[in-house]
Amino acid sequence: MDMLIAIPAVCFYIIALLLVVPGLTSNNGIKTQPVFVTAIIAIALHLLLLKDLILGASGQNLSILNVASLISVIVASLTTFAILKMRIWFLLPVVYSFAAINLFAATMLPGAFITHLESQPQAFIHISLALFSYSTLMIATLYALQLAWLDHKLKRKKSLQINPNIPPLMMVERQLFKIIIVGYGLLTVTLISGYFFIGDIIAQGKTHKAILSLLAWIIYSVLLWGHYRQGWRGRKVVWFSLAGAFLLTLAYFGSRFVKEIIIGS
Repeated sequence: MDMLIAIPAVCFYIIALLLVVPGLTSNNGIKTQPVFVTAIIAIALHLLLLKDLILGASGQNLSILNVASLISVIVASLTTFAILKMRIWFLLPVVYSFAAINLFAATMLPGAFITHLESQPQAFIHISLALFSYSTLMIATLYALQLAWLDHKLKRKKSLQINPNIPPLMMVERQLFKIIIVGYGLLTVTLISGYFFIGDIIAQGKTHKAILSLLAWIIYSVLLWGHYRQGWRGRKVVWFSLAGAFLLTLAYFGSRFVKEIIIGS
């Protein structure tokens, strides 16, 4: 049954990719409506599948692959709705490929990490905030990579304005920091909620998550300070964004990856 949902969802993600990629390599305009409709169908099927994979009679199955798939569909949803307002075509191939791969992996490689969030509403709030903060900052990381690519092309004196699907460098930078501010705010609330809502957040096995998340928060704090107070741009912004994303990824998935994928327990 899950495969009957997964295969069409992957197919619709691929169709969305095929509608976007040719426009990135030519001067032809990308039509927003077909991409949006196709992606929404893929996302709807993705969410339907996750409902079956995560929600069960014994509790919520938040295995590492299910969580990765959930994050990927959140990122896909946010970026898909963003195309109605912004030129973010450059991000979509990565976003939709990531969503399709995670969806397929979660379906083909089932794991188990059962929780009971219905009896812990405070934990549900904390996890929801963590998912949205991580997803938002991952979108910011993709923006940072786009910024680095545009900066590289401009320094090599290659004109990018000919292609109407590629946004100007300064527009990408402004959008990047708007997204970082939103993600930073969500991460701040996540850390605060973890301190108040999760009683054993500093218990063995969770200390590293709190420390790594706090280090990522410090990096994003320095990045925002450096940009708005010291005028940081370019490579420094990209490297700080990547460092923050790397620390958050270690915090959210590091130990779970070792336990569930490498050790298999």
